[in-house]
Amino acid sequence: MTRTRHDLFAKQHLEALLEPAGTVTSSRKIASETREVDVWFIPNPDAKEILESLGILGQMAEQSCIIEPFRNAVQTQESLNCLGKSIDLTEELRRQAKRNKQKLLETAIPRLWILSPTISDQVIQSFGAKKSKDWTTGFYLFPPAFRTGLVAIHQLPVNPQTLWLRLMGRDRVQRQAIDELLALPERNPIKQRTVEHLAILQISLGTVQNISEDERELAMNLTPVYEEWRLKTLQEGRQEGRQEGKREGRQEGELALVLRLLTRRFGSIDDRLKIQIEQLPTTLLEDLGEALLDFSSSEDLENWLRSK
Repeated sequence: MTRTRHDLFAKQHLEALLEPAGTVTSSRKIASETREVDVWFIPNPDAKEILESLGILGQMAEQSCIIEPFRNAVQTQESLNCLGKSIDLTEELRRQAKRNKQKLLETAIPRLWILSPTISDQVIQSFGAKKSKDWTTGFYLFPPAFRTGLVAIHQLPVNPQTLWLRLMGRDRVQRQAIDELLALPERNPIKQRTVEHLAILQISLGTVQNISEDERELAMNLTPVYEEWRLKTLQEGRQEGRQEGKREGRQEGELALVLRLLTRRFGSIDDRLKIQIEQLPTTLLEDLGEALLDFSSSEDLENWLRSK
């Protein structure tokens, strides 16, 4: 279950990175009770090159896995909850295979990865987790039968191989990862998707009234990402407007920005609603850009447009 706005970013971030390489299921409900794994990934055998481009994350996802990201340092009980969900999902897959008179392959049993900005020695020792020569610094593996690993993001070496994981860290670790992300070439498709997710997170944090100190610092860290994304989106909107003979300037850029946000939020927009949005003046487009972050369905968008 998504816990915070950062957790939502982490899930979207992981989905966007892994989706080209296999099947991603987020918020996957577990039958034993109302519980969800954050991200369940099944790799596509034909997408090895994509996984290789994701560095250590790609190595983690070489076989079926569950990924549970945490914003705050994971505790023993939270790790146990993740382990319980992993076991429940595995048993569900076993039952499904039995009903289909098939054998559940070892590679189809998901491995559990718990991502935490920091991890105490007490938590690591409580599970008997150990470092492994097969994994870089910051990885602690449970005894083999548990098929589980703890990832201490703050301990990961600073290099391109760990960038996509360090973006889910905190404080200095995340700030440095953001600087590295912005320094990547513009043509990098992974950069473009990640910048957009981080920008939406920053916008979402800006709508919170009683923002926590942690969220305030996170929003400040994300400001340069948002500025780059907003500028690029506005420029794309203006360029598209000129190419199609539409309105030019600020209004077309704001329209592109709003439509991008709505598409990210709802997947698609009804043509009727899109026409109404295209007719809004610049000031209302700006208002909609802020208001839509609180929309939970397209009905909220319709009600907003009806009130204007």
